[in-house]
Amino acid sequence: MSSAALHLPSDQADPAIPFRLRIGACDVAACSRRGAGPRLREENQDNLVVVDGTGMATWLAGQRLQRRRLAGWPPGHARLAVLDGMGGHGHGREAAEAVAAGLLALPPCRDGAALAHALDALHADLQRDFDAIAGSAGPRPGTTLTMLEWAPHAAPLLYHVGDSRLYEITAARVTPLTVDHVPATACALGGALDEAGWWTQVHGEHRPQLSQAFILGNAFADPARLADPLFALTAARLPPWLAHMADRRALALQPGATYLLATDGLWSCSDPYGWAGQWPQLLGAATDADAATMLAALLDAYDAHPAAFFHPDNVTAILLRIPGAGAQARDETVLPVA
Repeated sequence: MSSAALHLPSDQADPAIPFRLRIGACDVAACSRRGAGPRLREENQDNLVVVDGTGMATWLAGQRLQRRRLAGWPPGHARLAVLDGMGGHGHGREAAEAVAAGLLALPPCRDGAALAHALDALHADLQRDFDAIAGSAGPRPGTTLTMLEWAPHAAPLLYHVGDSRLYEITAARVTPLTVDHVPATACALGGALDEAGWWTQVHGEHRPQLSQAFILGNAFADPARLADPLFALTAARLPPWLAHMADRRALALQPGATYLLATDGLWSCSDPYGWAGQWPQLLGAATDADAATMLAALLDAYDAHPAAFFHPDNVTAILLRIPGAGAQARDETVLPVA
């Protein structure tokens, strides 16, 4: 995956090759792929949505990149999202595609409450749609959704469901900014798992189970049953050591930092701590490069690992470079840098 192959997306372009665009002063790159090595998934059930400040939207349909300009999109407004369809429940790709289509139809939001209301309504609408299609044939599908809604001259708004993640990466460290919606988090909410145990299970091990997904519903409210609504992990609901990572909040992006939205295929491996700890060095070696070259460098390192290191999974990532010299320090728990 050489930098010479990087290009802007067009209909039927290869989604596995990072493409580059700009959102305001930020350099952005994105890609989506079936995985790496000889054990590829049969299909890419991930998706992404990138809408730049001109209203040009990029997403996947039928596992191919598509582009069109959204009518009436306000200048300077951006929307970025990664989605990971749940293949184990069937129709994972279709679920992710349905949410991507819903995001393209969703009016721009400048207010966090309005964004949450609109997305919760989309979740309920798609539940009804998939229930009508599936009937009693089996459980409804689901997908993760980790997205940023970014109005001009405002802090980006985070909306998060599932176990895809947003990371902040500086020269010194990598910091997760989202809480995975997994059984370990349910245990932490109930006081059955402490901070050290949660970090080990969620960030140090490979446990591909979800307690909540878009369309599917949640098992946070009642672990004995799957409830239809989404269960927002607010600061009040989270334990104190996770309260700064509420699902729905405005973000203070740090000048000079790099931000990575990605699905869990990027760290589903035998040593998640060690692998993620390499990211500052991998991206720091390309400090003067554009975002697409930096993302390609990260994926090249992913490809270079032995096939047995990564579990077969789709990988989707959006990388943002924030202009400015030197990221400011954050008072948050961080992953070690290898």
